[in-house]
Amino acid sequence: MTRGGAVGHDAFEILERRGFVAQVTDAAAVRRMLAGDAVAFYNGFDCTAASLHVGHLVPVMAMMHLQQAGHHPIVLVGGGTTMVGDPSGKTELRTMLDEAAIDGYYQAIRRQLDHYLGFGAGRATAVNNADWLLALRYIPFLRDIGRHFSVNRMLAAEAYKQRLERGLSFIEFNYQLLQAYDFLHLFRTHGCVLQTGGDDQWGNIVAGVDLVRRVEGTEVQAMTYPLLTTASGAKMGKTAAGAVWLAADMLSPYGFYQYWVNCEDADVVRLLKIFTFLPLDEIDRLGRLAGAESREAKRVLAFEATRISHGEEEARRAEDAARAAFGGGGDLAAMPSSTVAAAALEAGLAVAAAFADAGLTRSRGEARRLIEQGGVYVNDARVDDPDARLTLADATPDGILLRAGKKKHHRLVVAG
Repeated sequence: MTRGGAVGHDAFEILERRGFVAQVTDAAAVRRMLAGDAVAFYNGFDCTAASLHVGHLVPVMAMMHLQQAGHHPIVLVGGGTTMVGDPSGKTELRTMLDEAAIDGYYQAIRRQLDHYLGFGAGRATAVNNADWLLALRYIPFLRDIGRHFSVNRMLAAEAYKQRLERGLSFIEFNYQLLQAYDFLHLFRTHGCVLQTGGDDQWGNIVAGVDLVRRVEGTEVQAMTYPLLTTASGAKMGKTAAGAVWLAADMLSPYGFYQYWVNCEDADVVRLLKIFTFLPLDEIDRLGRLAGAESREAKRVLAFEATRISHGEEEARRAEDAARAAFGGGGDLAAMPSSTVAAAALEAGLAVAAAFADAGLTRSRGEARRLIEQGGVYVNDARVDDPDARLTLADATPDGILLRAGKKKHHRLVVAG
C-alpha cells in the first residue's frame, strides 16, 4: 500500500491541515510531542459489531499518518469495556452482548485493524482491555481508582447529561472509570502518553488524562477527531440501507466504491483530505475542477478510499463495474449480483419483487412507490407500470440490469 503523509513533517500540523483535529488538551504540548522522538499513543474500538464502519476510518487514517511519522500506534479493542457499554451518544441502553459474541467481534475487528496498521514486525501493538479489566477486584478498584472521580463532574459530562432523562444504568455509569483506567494501564505497561478518539469521547478521554496525573503525577495528553457529517447534515457513513461497513462480506467493494463516488459535491475536498493519502496540493487541484470534470475528483476519492480498505485489485474491479453500469465500457463482474431462475422469468417476475429481493428497496411497497415516482429502470429503460413483470425477453448477455434512482445498481444473472 503506497502512502504519503506526515513523514519528515510536523505530524500535528499535517493532522490539522487535513481536518483531523477537533479538541486537544494542550495543543502546544501535543505539537512538541509529535515533533520529537517516537511516542506510543492509543485509540480504542469497542466490539459492538462484526465490522468497523466508515466512521471508524477517521481515527484509523489519523493513526496511519502518525505511524508514518514514526510514532507507535496501540490499538485497544475493548473486549472488556464492550461488556459494560458506552453511553456516549446513545439515547438508550445498548443491547448487552454475551462473551462469545464479544470475542467473535473482537477477533474480526482485530483482523480489520491489522490490515490498516500491521501488528507484525513491531509496527503497531494490539491489546484487549479484557485482559486487565476482567481481573480487577471491585472493592480495591473503587478504593484505588474510584476515589479520584467526582460524581458531580461525571453527571455534568455531555455523555451522561443526555441520558439522565431517559435513564442511565449503573453499569454504564462505570464506563468512564474503566476507559480512564485503560489509559493508566497503558501508560504503566507501554509508556503510552497520548490518547486519541472521536470527539464524542472527549469526557471519557480527559478523565483518563486526569487519572494518570492524579495517580502517577505525570502529564499525558489527549486529542479527538471530528465526528463527520455531510454537507446536508447527515451522519457520515450512514445510508438509507444502513452503515457503510468495512468488511467485504457486509458491503461489497463495489458498494463501498459507490458510497464515495456518490458523495455530495461540497464534501469532496474534505473527504479527500481525510480518507486518502493524496498530497494536499493534488487535492487542491482536484478541488478546482468544475462542471463535468468535477466527477474526476469523486472517481479519485472512490478509487483511493476503496484501494486503502480493499486493495488495488478490488478498487480496479469496482471502478470497471461502475464504468460499465453507466455505459462507459468496463467489466460488470464486480457489480452486486444475484441469480434468477429462467423458469421464474418464464412465469413473469414482478419488478417490485425483484427490486426488493435485490436490496435496491426495503420492500415491494417501496419499489412500487419508486416506480410511480419514475425512479426504477430495467436495462436503462424506465419502468412506469407498478405491476410490470420481468420476462426472458429482458435478459441480455450481461443479464438483467436493475437500477434504483441514479446510483443504486444490481445485476440479475439468468440461470437454467
